[in-house]
Amino acid sequence: MTKQFSLAFGLQELTLSLPQERLIEVIEGRETAAVKDVSEAVRKVLNNPTASPALRDVIQPGDKTVIIASDITRQWVRHDLFLPVLLDELNDAGIADNNITLVTALGAHRHHTMEDNKLTYGHEVVSRIPIIQSCALDNRDFVHVGCTSRGTEVYINRHVVNADKVILTGGVTYHSMAGFGGGRKAILPGVAGYETIQANHRLCLSPEMGSGPHPECCQGNLTTNSMHLDMLEIAAMVNPAFLLNAVFTAAGDFASFVAGHWHAAWLLGCQKAAEIAGVRVAVPADVVIASAGGYPKDINFYQASKAIENACLAVREGGILIVVMECREISDPPDFSQWFDYPTLHGREAALRENFTVPGFVALKLGFIAKATPVIVVSRPENKYFLEKAGMLFTASLEAALNLAAEKLGRQDFLVSIMPHGGSVVPSRTSNS
Repeated sequence: MTKQFSLAFGLQELTLSLPQERLIEVIEGRETAAVKDVSEAVRKVLNNPTASPALRDVIQPGDKTVIIASDITRQWVRHDLFLPVLLDELNDAGIADNNITLVTALGAHRHHTMEDNKLTYGHEVVSRIPIIQSCALDNRDFVHVGCTSRGTEVYINRHVVNADKVILTGGVTYHSMAGFGGGRKAILPGVAGYETIQANHRLCLSPEMGSGPHPECCQGNLTTNSMHLDMLEIAAMVNPAFLLNAVFTAAGDFASFVAGHWHAAWLLGCQKAAEIAGVRVAVPADVVIASAGGYPKDINFYQASKAIENACLAVREGGILIVVMECREISDPPDFSQWFDYPTLHGREAALRENFTVPGFVALKLGFIAKATPVIVVSRPENKYFLEKAGMLFTASLEAALNLAAEKLGRQDFLVSIMPHGGSVVPSRTSNS
């Protein structure tokens, strides 16, 4: 008996037939209902928060209030749908719009245009409150607030430091370096200076040159993740007054909101995100076949590579990973693809240690994954050169990929697990922490 599978590939689907006895499992996230009334859900958590008084009791009339919000690279957080509710609640607490400032958490990303602000925060927010951009490279905007136990000198945007009350917003999802996104990441890298970001992010590299990414700076790990723990120290120096974060379904809709104490409420968000996207695998497979999720999740290699980072966690030692990704714009963005121009992983790592960037780290991590686990990418024929330069094996069809896997394993009866949404599901063989 055979089972049929359809895997998203751009705007199309690739089909696969597999004998039932060779299938271990289909690795999928937990099906979760989307929030029906966003405004009601947000008001509810603002007035019944975690480990904190209600927002109206935290904020005092006349407080100069700063809201930190993600930039356009996190447009999927959909701030435009929940920030107006937050503003209304602040108004009810005695804070007028002219006493509220939104600080765009650019980190080291480019400045926003007015159109970017409208796309990210919505016309209502843009028309109601002033927006200030925190760009790590604008040195004059940052003040020194301390040093962490790991030696990170901490510079934070002066508008945040000088505020009476700071509110963090964002979205909680798995993060390949920091364990989970959201929460304290609004502070670091969001509104931190460039030196601070660099020092913190270098903690996700192993101490010794040549060892690549630090194994404990990975999806879901918060207990021994030095990058995350350093972020916590930095956020504590700011001591935000409140947090409002969104959690998402596998389809990217709002699953729930968390609010309250900047750390405790965020941890609840991490727990909720793990319940949705974190999946215990029954047995590591000889071969895992994953889709990056189709367009736009596989529009380029940078976006689609999340499926490689996730799906490799379900492959046994000595096994093989097959990922289908169309990548019609494979080499975008240039600040990612340029890292594959280094002819060796050693050269790539040396350059990253000198000048850390998140795209560079992703490129390095992918190189080390491919070194440990052969990665066969099914993609458009014109992408062959790029993918091979990136250290991947290339085929133009699933059939060819399966034949190549059989050749490398030396047998035809290998056991398979399927991941239809590899970019948004994180397999684990241990508990999420």
